[in-house]
Amino acid sequence: MPTSDDISELSYEQARDELVRVVSALEQGSATLEESLALWERGEALARRCEEWLIGAKARLEKARSGHASGRVDVVDLPVDVAP
Repeated sequence: MPTSDDISELSYEQARDELVRVVSALEQGSATLEESLALWERGEALARRCEEWLIGAKARLEKARSGHASGRVDVVDLPVDVAP
């Protein structure tokens, strides 16, 4: 499992997919208490990463909408997420 430092490098889709796996593992209930706590912490970090992406996406949409409403659309530098 990647470290928490690696979470900041994950795309939205990667973080979401791993979060789904973490939740599934927790729901199975077969992990030890220590493993469950580690999974929970990892899930919390993954959820925060997903939220960061969603907040960024919302800001981009709001910027595009405000530019459209004013008749002006700005081109901005945005990170390109290319998953293999």
